[in-house]
Amino acid sequence: MEKVLIQLQVPAIHETYDMFIPRNMLAYEVLGLIKKVINHMTKGRYEADESGILCFADTGSIVNINLSVAELGIENGSKLMLI
Repeated sequence: MEKVLIQLQVPAIHETYDMFIPRNMLAYEVLGLIKKVINHMTKGRYEADESGILCFADTGSIVNINLSVAELGIENGSKLMLI
Protein backbone atom coordinates (compact mmCIF):
# COMPACT_ATOMS: atom_id res chain seq x y z
CA MET A 1 0.00 0.00 0.00
CA GLU A 2 1.50 3.30 -1.09
CA LYS A 3 1.26 6.13 1.45
CA VAL A 4 1.91 9.87 1.43
CA LEU A 5 3.27 11.98 4.28
CA ILE A 6 1.03 14.94 5.11
CA GLN A 7 1.12 17.71 7.67
CA LEU A 8 -2.15 17.93 9.58
CA GLN A 9 -3.09 21.06 11.50
CA VAL A 10 -5.73 20.78 14.22
CA PRO A 11 -6.62 24.36 15.23
CA ALA A 12 -9.09 23.24 17.93
CA ILE A 13 -6.19 21.97 20.05
CA HIS A 14 -3.41 24.16 18.59
CA GLU A 15 -1.41 21.16 17.35
CA THR A 16 0.20 20.03 14.09
CA TYR A 17 1.03 16.41 13.22
CA ASP A 18 2.94 14.64 10.46
CA MET A 19 1.23 11.44 9.39
CA PHE A 20 1.12 8.90 6.60
CA ILE A 21 -2.17 8.28 4.80
CA PRO A 22 -2.90 5.69 2.07
CA ARG A 23 -3.01 7.11 -1.49
CA ASN A 24 -5.78 4.76 -2.62
CA MET A 25 -8.13 5.38 0.33
CA LEU A 26 -11.20 7.58 -0.10
CA ALA A 27 -11.06 10.88 1.77
CA TYR A 28 -14.08 10.06 3.97
CA GLU A 29 -12.26 6.93 5.17
CA VAL A 30 -9.10 8.97 5.78
CA LEU A 31 -11.12 11.54 7.73
CA GLY A 32 -12.54 8.84 10.01
CA LEU A 33 -9.10 7.34 10.53
CA ILE A 34 -7.52 10.73 11.25
CA LYS A 35 -10.21 11.65 13.80
CA LYS A 36 -9.69 8.39 15.68
CA VAL A 37 -5.89 8.72 15.65
CA ILE A 38 -5.95 12.35 16.83
CA ASN A 39 -8.44 11.50 19.58
CA HIS A 40 -6.18 8.68 20.74
CA MET A 41 -2.95 10.70 20.49
CA THR A 42 -4.40 13.61 22.46
CA LYS A 43 -5.94 11.32 25.09
CA GLY A 44 -9.38 12.76 24.41
CA ARG A 45 -8.46 16.47 24.11
CA TYR A 46 -9.81 16.28 20.55
CA GLU A 47 -13.32 14.85 20.52
CA ALA A 48 -14.02 12.93 17.32
CA ASP A 49 -17.55 13.70 16.13
CA GLU A 50 -19.52 13.98 12.90
CA SER A 51 -18.83 17.68 12.42
CA GLY A 52 -15.11 17.42 11.63
CA ILE A 53 -14.05 18.24 8.07
CA LEU A 54 -10.78 18.26 6.17
CA CYS A 55 -9.61 21.22 4.14
CA PHE A 56 -6.44 22.23 2.36
CA ALA A 57 -4.48 24.45 4.74
CA ASP A 58 -2.99 26.58 1.95
CA THR A 59 -6.25 27.48 0.21
CA GLY A 60 -8.94 26.77 2.80
CA SER A 61 -10.94 24.75 0.26
CA ILE A 62 -12.85 21.79 1.65
CA VAL A 63 -11.67 18.31 0.66
CA ASN A 64 -14.19 16.36 -1.44
CA ILE A 65 -14.59 13.29 0.75
CA ASN A 66 -15.89 11.20 -2.16
CA LEU A 67 -12.51 11.23 -3.95
CA SER A 68 -9.39 9.25 -3.17
CA VAL A 69 -6.25 10.85 -1.78
CA ALA A 70 -4.57 10.38 -5.18
CA GLU A 71 -7.52 11.93 -7.06
CA LEU A 72 -7.36 14.96 -4.77
CA GLY A 73 -3.72 15.49 -5.67
CA ILE A 74 -2.54 15.05 -2.10
CA GLU A 75 1.16 14.28 -2.18
CA ASN A 76 4.10 14.12 0.22
CA GLY A 77 4.27 17.44 2.06
CA SER A 78 0.64 18.42 1.48
CA LYS A 79 -0.83 20.46 4.33
CA LEU A 80 -4.34 19.65 5.51
CA MET A 81 -6.41 21.05 8.32
CA LEU A 82 -8.96 19.23 10.49
CA ILE A 83 -11.68 21.66 11.53
